[in-house]
Amino acid sequence: MSTSRTSMHGEWSGRFAFILAATGSAVGLGNIWKFPYITGENGGGAFVLIYLICIACIGIPIMMAEVMLGRRGRQSPINAMRDLAEEADASKYWKYLGWSGVIAGLLILSYYSVIAGWALAYVFRTASGVFTDVTGDGARSLFGQFIADPEKLLAWHTLFMVITMTVVARGVKGGLEKAVRFLMPTLLVILIILLGYAMNLGEFSRGAEFLFNPDFSKISAAGVLTAMGHAFFTLSLGMGAIMVYGSYLPRKVSIAKTSIIIALMDTLVALVAGLIIFPIVFANGLEPGSGPGLIFQTLPIAFGHMPGGTFFGTLFFILLVFAAWTSSISLIEPAVAWLVENRGHTRIYASVVMGVVTWMLGLLTVLSFNLWSDFKPLSSISIFENSTMFDLLDYLTANIMLPIGGLLIAVFVGWIMKREITMAELDIHNPIHKGYRVWQILVKYVAPVAVVIVFLKATGIFDIATVFKAIFG
Repeated sequence: MSTSRTSMHGEWSGRFAFILAATGSAVGLGNIWKFPYITGENGGGAFVLIYLICIACIGIPIMMAEVMLGRRGRQSPINAMRDLAEEADASKYWKYLGWSGVIAGLLILSYYSVIAGWALAYVFRTASGVFTDVTGDGARSLFGQFIADPEKLLAWHTLFMVITMTVVARGVKGGLEKAVRFLMPTLLVILIILLGYAMNLGEFSRGAEFLFNPDFSKISAAGVLTAMGHAFFTLSLGMGAIMVYGSYLPRKVSIAKTSIIIALMDTLVALVAGLIIFPIVFANGLEPGSGPGLIFQTLPIAFGHMPGGTFFGTLFFILLVFAAWTSSISLIEPAVAWLVENRGHTRIYASVVMGVVTWMLGLLTVLSFNLWSDFKPLSSISIFENSTMFDLLDYLTANIMLPIGGLLIAVFVGWIMKREITMAELDIHNPIHKGYRVWQILVKYVAPVAVVIVFLKATGIFDIATVFKAIFG
């Protein structure tokens, strides 16, 4: 069963362009900033192994489902879900799955841009030699002074939003595709250079052992859930980005093959980032489980005390900026596409409007680190006791909106869409095709159950460790 829908926004020039764009969306701060520190916090190799299993069993099936929805609908997530629900004779309320993704993307970008602004600032700070021979207290003090200055944070947040919207305003081929064709290869080249640098530090084997030698005595139920959640979030699922990118995918391109390639490339970047960071950490006697401050407070100490540290430190933060940039353009694309489709605005006008809206939302995050650091509106609720506005935005998107979005994507594709449509989109002609049957099992049963568990744990509804203990003693 085929569809005659076409995207008014254009298409990618081919599979390679889509792979670069979707990989760029997936590869971001989560791979280079978050993955190394959560791996450090959860014992290394065992966590990585569980993470890889989750990518295969949860991430890839849902990614295939989301790309399928995008290509079938050929519109922004909101309009695509409206039409696909009608096609499946399902409730019109499925369109709110599209709304959820669009809103989540804007909220995430509002604080993502602020953190990306930190990386942008650290490019210039590192290049100027600020961190040369810096002490631990010095690095922490410099970071503390930086985020305590709302004017500086606002300036870097504004600059990052401007470069993001400049790309988005130029359209699919003239903006998004041209950007990722430059940014992604450059990002990979920088990764390779930094990997070569890490291999010559003397602690590379120790870093590799920490990353790939599983010690299951160090993993916990919470660690399993962290791996499961990160595998889901790192692929940019549930936020409309992959769906809208899928709407620009040519009909002849295989959804299954491209989704697998994207997941593999995203995972490879995360692993290489670990191979770069952990040898640097070990070579300088630092702690791999240093938490979120690993990149902005710990690594500057390492770069400040090693030969060539200024050059390679600068290169590292450029890598971080590029990774954030490729993700940020995908986060706002669903909202821009919707404005063009539903309000008849030009792409430039739509980009400016959504850019300004997101920039204004970003003020909540900027002020959360300084002037509003004591403003904790939901402190009466135990799980939000010390949560600033930034913490609340992060929690709302990462722990509530994205899991629900991913769950509903799996349910819609697995249970609502007609089998002949999913087979046609995957170019499957035999309903007992082994690959198709495996994908159906994963998307209909395994992925939804796993996402529900992550959601319930993240929202504090129950403690999975207590459940395991009750069941197995």
